[in-house]
Amino acid sequence: MELGRLEYLQALVTEFQVTDSTEAKEQVLANLANFAYDPSNYEYLRQLQVLDLFLDMLTEDNETLVEFAMGGLCNLCLDKTNKEYILEANGVEPIINCLSSSNEETVVSAVTTLMFLTTPRSRAQTTALPVVECMLRFSLSANTRLSNLASIFLQDYCSPPQVEEARNLSRHTAVGIPLPKD
Repeated sequence: MELGRLEYLQALVTEFQVTDSTEAKEQVLANLANFAYDPSNYEYLRQLQVLDLFLDMLTEDNETLVEFAMGGLCNLCLDKTNKEYILEANGVEPIINCLSSSNEETVVSAVTTLMFLTTPRSRAQTTALPVVECMLRFSLSANTRLSNLASIFLQDYCSPPQVEEARNLSRHTAVGIPLPKD
């Protein structure tokens, strides 16, 4: 049974790599992101380098591929080994870049992933000033999911001086990351 699971996941990865169909790539990536939800698949997904695949897809122009890749990373990063891999692979920066997506699911997954990736070692990067500024903007969103998630991020992952510094900086600038479309 376990060997069958690995073979099936390998077939999905292979299909993703060989197909020229955008629709097929989207469907396969969605399936891989769903399999990333199950901890019994973590070792197989690492073995098949699916974390790298997800990280690579974060810079694609296709918003659907980015959404599924971000969702897959969000599902995987609760695991300590996967978290360390993402951090070592310099995955925080492309995840932060996903905060500017116009896709709500991508943004929600990016915020959640940043929460899961925050460790004493990574905190400086995951709660950098531009991220805190972005979370302040998201906390004011009419989108309840996003505003609640951003408020939790600010409260649980950022220090009061960080939040205050971002507030002061935001008062002096009209430029910011656009909110995702509802």
